[in-house]
Amino acid sequence: VKRFVVLPTPSRQDDRPDLDRLARALRLDSATSAERLDSVQAEEDATGGEKPLRADWPLLRQLPDRLRQNGFQGTAVLADDRLLDFQPGDTTDQHYGVAVDIGTTTLAAALIHLPTGRELAVRADLNPQTAFGDDVISRISYACQSPGHLEELRGAVISAIDRLIGQLASQVGIARQEIYYLSLVGNTTMQHLACGITPRYLGEVPFTPAVGRSLVGEAAGLGLRIHPAGLVYVAPVIGGYVGGDIVAGMTATGLGRQDRPTLFLDIGTNGEIVLAAGGRLYAAATAAGPAFEGARIRHGMRAAPGAIERIHFDGQWHIRTIGSERPKGICGSGLVDLAAELLRLGLLRPDGRLLRSANPPAAPNDRWTEAKGEPAFIICPAHQTATGEPILLTQRDVRQLQLAAGAIRSGIRLLLRRAGLRAMELQAVWVAGGFRNYIRRRNAQRIGLLPPELPVERIRFVGNTALAGARLFAISQEAQAEAERLARTALHIDLAAEPEFAATFADSMIFPEGEPPSEDEPPSSSKG
Repeated sequence: VKRFVVLPTPSRQDDRPDLDRLARALRLDSATSAERLDSVQAEEDATGGEKPLRADWPLLRQLPDRLRQNGFQGTAVLADDRLLDFQPGDTTDQHYGVAVDIGTTTLAAALIHLPTGRELAVRADLNPQTAFGDDVISRISYACQSPGHLEELRGAVISAIDRLIGQLASQVGIARQEIYYLSLVGNTTMQHLACGITPRYLGEVPFTPAVGRSLVGEAAGLGLRIHPAGLVYVAPVIGGYVGGDIVAGMTATGLGRQDRPTLFLDIGTNGEIVLAAGGRLYAAATAAGPAFEGARIRHGMRAAPGAIERIHFDGQWHIRTIGSERPKGICGSGLVDLAAELLRLGLLRPDGRLLRSANPPAAPNDRWTEAKGEPAFIICPAHQTATGEPILLTQRDVRQLQLAAGAIRSGIRLLLRRAGLRAMELQAVWVAGGFRNYIRRRNAQRIGLLPPELPVERIRFVGNTALAGARLFAISQEAQAEAERLARTALHIDLAAEPEFAATFADSMIFPEGEPPSEDEPPSSSKG
């Protein structure tokens, strides 16, 4: 926090040290009533003096001159009982923080005006660690191959975060030195890598994190260029694969205070699930893989301009791309739409097989080709794409989608079973994740990604809850305390150790039978 304070000047009657003088002035300034003034005096009498204020060597060397040059008044920058800076004049309004969500695929950062909590700007970028692997297992493996690899991964993500900080500061027109606080959230592996902590034991049974509670340290120690005494807060984690991003989401949504069965899902490379039921929190992670981020899909891509995000058939095929650009590939929401439509039309069997001749009006011969000897559906012909090549859905792509959706579906089923609930008893399903703004709920139910038997009105998209929670952590100690409580009390379930895991996962890879009614309008866009 920043506080403007006026100190009494030293005299022969009051020759207390400068740091003690400042500490007392701050305490008296916060005591706005006679009762609190008496409380301050009583505490001093009981302890034999003022509560000490700590400061680092560089600031201590400058503090005596700064106080006298500014007439014993100015702005104290504080973190609990630590003095980070003392500035001339009233600079309490020039006080900023940055919240960062370190996603496996995407980095997102928000600049926050700390006195008001107002979000001033948001930026996002690709996590450069994707060059070393598109999932956490790949990165754990790379980090452990050589002593220098961990620092390589750490340096890549820290440099990217530092660039985002610079972009945010430039966008709003402030100096980096006016940023005093960073809050970082991510899955457990991403947080370990950002801090330079070995992730080796996250990749070995029983997948143990090095630290579970929150961390606070100097930003300079991580290589982040903000105020020289600026601090970084790293969120607590629940387990090896349920990390600070999920704790942030739980905090932002108030999941721990729900008195009705509520399911929280973060759909992405790591499909995390938390069930609030009967006064308990059950948390688990699933190996969903990166299909929903567009990875391991032949023509998959992130949700970026040119990505096919919506697909619908009403006698002819309609597609919509992000930014209304010519199609370059297909992102996660488009993949869900396409699979749901193919299932509805009988062109995709529940077991995942593409059927070339099942529905000629919807998919005549010119809609089909082959890839590695297996049928492939032509989503968009070559003459309509930005690349001049057709955009395909291959049989291998369908298998990747089955693995991703099946992992999340099996996780939901196992947590419900652990809590003694049926899916229909869920009163709310909150969905976060990379494509939550684009996905159609009924299509997600049709492929089994969300419980198909659940009334659609119980499903709600809650945005980037990881970043929302990180924002709360930057401005609220109460939110940080709530995060610690949630991380400590949640029951972490290792799904792979559940007796019925293998059978449930295999069964969950089968697309559900039947067709939920559609509640979404078809996309108004180009015909394919």
